[in-house]
This record gives sequence, structure tokens and C-alpha cells, in this order.
Amino acid sequence: MDNKQTIHFLKKLMLFQDLNEEELMQVQEIASSRLLAKKSTIFTEGSPKEAVYFIQEGLVKAYKTDESGHEQIVSFLKIGDMFPHTGLFNASPYPATAESIIETTLIVIPIAKFEGLVMRMPMIAIKMMRVMGDKIKELQEKLQMLSEQDVKHRILSFLLLLAEQHGLSKANIITINLPVTHQEFANCVGTTRESVNRLLNQLSKDRLIEVERNRIIVNDLEALKLLREFK
Repeated sequence: MDNKQTIHFLKKLMLFQDLNEEELMQVQEIASSRLLAKKSTIFTEGSPKEAVYFIQEGLVKAYKTDESGHEQIVSFLKIGDMFPHTGLFNASPYPATAESIIETTLIVIPIAKFEGLVMRMPMIAIKMMRVMGDKIKELQEKLQMLSEQDVKHRILSFLLLLAEQHGLSKANIITINLPVTHQEFANCVGTTRESVNRLLNQLSKDRLIEVERNRIIVNDLEALKLLREFK
């Protein structure tokens, strides 16, 4: 990716949406591009934070591992997403492990170089922190929404979230191209694979969705929303 392409990519990111051309050029100068093969570990939970990443192409999952070695997926990350969410203004270690789901291209911004940049141009930090405040509020609202629901409604809410964030819409049909297992789906909402299988099978039987290899097709989004609202 050349300098112009990198600046164009950065300009589309929410975090940098308020920066002017000169500020974007300064960010581009400290950024680099990295191509990762499928299932590559980007960083591990607890390791020192050296950089923040933005997805140009591909998909990434962030997960934690409990004392029993069970994987708890924190989030699926798509094109344009930044991770970790603690971002450029927090020196704490990486809060989770990140792994590419498919071949993925990342824009990498080293923490040390970014700190040097904001020392020279503090307005960059001020503009970015305003945007991050809005993002934190959005994440808190989503977390609260999921934590207050039972298993069925958590699964439905997560399915709708996938449709919103990863779905491709055509003729009222939404295709979610996300190569994850039912176990990974279950890890995201804190339930068992059997519970996910049972509900997805019922939704398929009702023709609301179709479950295929590496994708879910949503045939009736509004019906799924109504089902989620029904207590």
C-alpha cells in the first residue's frame, strides 16, 4: 500500500475522521502495513502493548482464555476496526489474544512512535479522544444489552449484530460471510454449542435463516428482530 492509499484508508476510519490532511500525513508516516496468513496470532493476552492495529482487509477474532483453557471470544473484528479497543492512549498490556480468521492485511501504528507524534502535535490526540469517547459509550451499551438477556435472546441479538456489522445485503437477503464454528459463536454469547445449534436449527426450520459452510443467510431480518423483542 503506497502513501496515498494509506492516507485514504486512515481518512475513512472513525478514529481519524476529524483530522486534517496534514495531521493524516503525520499519522501515515509512522504507520506500516502487515499481511497475515489465516490463523496467525497478532498478539497474545497479557503481552506488552507495542502497537495498535486497523484491519484493511480480512477478519480477526479477539479472545480470552480461562484457567481451564476454554476460549471466550470477546469480539469479531472487520475491515476498518481498530484493536485492541483500549487503543493508543492506554499503556496496559494487551487485554486479549488476537488471531486472523482469514488472510488479513493490517495497518500498524507503533505506540512509541504515536506518543512522539502527539508530543509534537497534541491536537491530534484531542480530536481522537473525542471520537473514542463515543465509541466507548457504544460498546458499553452493547455489553449491557447482551448481559441483561437470557440465552435465546443473547443468541438472537448476536446474530442480528453480525448481520449489521458483517452482513452483505441484496434483495432483502443478508449474507453473513463469517467462517466461525458454532463453538466460537457460543463462546461469544456465553453459552453452549448445543444451545446455539438448537436455536439455529429452529430458525432454519422456520426458514428465517439458512446455515451453510462459512456463512449464514438471513432470509427475514424483521422477523428475527420481532422474535428478539418477544419475551
